[in-house]
Amino acid sequence: MRILVTGGAGFIGQHVVAQLLSRGDDVVIADLEKSPNRDFIIDEVVGDLRDPDVVNEAFSYGIDGVIHLAAMTSVIKSIENPQGVYETNVGATHLLLEAARQSGTRHFIMASTNAVIGDVGTQVIHEAMPVRPLTPYGATKAAGEMLLSAYGASYDMVTVAFRLTNIYGLGMHVKDSIVARLMRAAQTGGALQVYGDGEQVRDYLFVTDVARAFISGLDYETSDVVILGSGHSVSVNELHRLTCEATGVDIGYERVPAKSGEMPAVIVDISRAAARGFTPAYSLRDGLAATWADFQSH
Repeated sequence: MRILVTGGAGFIGQHVVAQLLSRGDDVVIADLEKSPNRDFIIDEVVGDLRDPDVVNEAFSYGIDGVIHLAAMTSVIKSIENPQGVYETNVGATHLLLEAARQSGTRHFIMASTNAVIGDVGTQVIHEAMPVRPLTPYGATKAAGEMLLSAYGASYDMVTVAFRLTNIYGLGMHVKDSIVARLMRAAQTGGALQVYGDGEQVRDYLFVTDVARAFISGLDYETSDVVILGSGHSVSVNELHRLTCEATGVDIGYERVPAKSGEMPAVIVDISRAAARGFTPAYSLRDGLAATWADFQSH
């Protein structure tokens, strides 16, 4: 198969591309910049997917399936620039779906988020919950899911939206997520800022598990919305403790006032993903150890 990976030069995208190539697929990357990994034998389209000419160039290669990872993902930036996040996350997704429809591309996989659900306290999040996003970012991903649903139903396409939890792992040394901040603190002797009491819980999923799940979506025969996570949430305090174990460093921490509006918990039900054959291969402890080894190599 020839697979278009948007955002293929990014953190998750590089893992998706590597796994596609390892199974023998041809890959076309569309991103704002070239892939930093020049070991890949790939075709690349460098440009903004809000531009129809860039999208048309990507589809000129003859695309069998799309894995759409490119997006504006910053919640804060989405609040500051709602027009920009709409154009990037909704407008570009529509251009890609329309190009896929016109070219006869049957499979379209998109990265979504559990932020489409909003704040449900400590309830376990599942796919049947009503969509009530609280930020422009969450709203654009909900809109993307609706577009996938419509194109899947109207044009005999198989569309899959994977709602992601917190993704970490190899190659995240330039990221600003909590795991990356912990790893950098272990390297430099710095400290982690912990908001409030640190008892807010999140689900953490290793990046190679995510990439494997996205690729499996190309084999789906029916459209779906699927939550991807480890199925095991831990508090910030527990994540700090596990990272100290993984690194062998007593990482400092500094308590700061809690963020206004921060969700107390993200706890997800991954039974639908499990029914589709997904089982995370990495425990959080093993994933943190692998991530630390990768940080030390940079």
